[in-house]
Amino acid sequence: MSDILRLANVESAYGPIKAIRGVSLQAAQGRIVTVLGSNGAGKSTILKTISGVLDPTRGSVTFCGEDITARDPADIVRRGLVHVPEGREVFPLLTVHDNLLMGAYTRSDKDGVARDLEQVYAYFPILRERRQQDAGLLSGGQQQMLAISRALMGAPQLMLLDEPSLGLSPKLTREIFEIVVRINRERGTTILLVEQNAHMALNAADFGYVLENGRIVMEDSCDRLREKDDIREFYLGMKDAGVRGERRWKKKKTWR
Repeated sequence: MSDILRLANVESAYGPIKAIRGVSLQAAQGRIVTVLGSNGAGKSTILKTISGVLDPTRGSVTFCGEDITARDPADIVRRGLVHVPEGREVFPLLTVHDNLLMGAYTRSDKDGVARDLEQVYAYFPILRERRQQDAGLLSGGQQQMLAISRALMGAPQLMLLDEPSLGLSPKLTREIFEIVVRINRERGTTILLVEQNAHMALNAADFGYVLENGRIVMEDSCDRLREKDDIREFYLGMKDAGVRGERRWKKKKTWR
């Protein structure tokens, strides 16, 4: 399977502070890829660099075989790469419906936009109920649903998801991840997922990278990462659980 996204030795900085150092990663078309790491590791910086929000100081970003390094974010969106940032960042004074239409501003296929609008309402029925409500009045979970749905309205080939579970209850987190997996399986959308909830991320994704202090220190299939002792201890909190506990956790998976 070909890679839709490639980062080669990418470095990005905020002033004199290097946030990511020599990061190289790939995302195969039609897959979910996750980047794990603690706060401040540089996860969000990777997504900002890919989407053009932050220009790298070194290295290259390739999307669909074309170099998009440091291109304008609007141009990157038109190419089919959409970023769902941490903190949702919906348009609070616009209605839910208008927020969704803003996601489709690069499109001219009215019939396709109408079909996608119905599909996102099917994914998140509460958005249909609240479609005439100002987005700023939605709950945090509903705003996250709206942010993901707005991104889908751009008909992306690749979606960057930054901490979709941030501030959400376990129940809402599970619902969000169920839809993320459905989007990938049903629409074939490739997803690069940054997430601190390692349980959910490793369960949803196909391949994972571990980021520490701005560097990739580990990469493997998510099935293999779950079995590594340091991942189990640091990210999954399973230092004393043993293999039997891990098997019990795996049996609880019902939506993968």
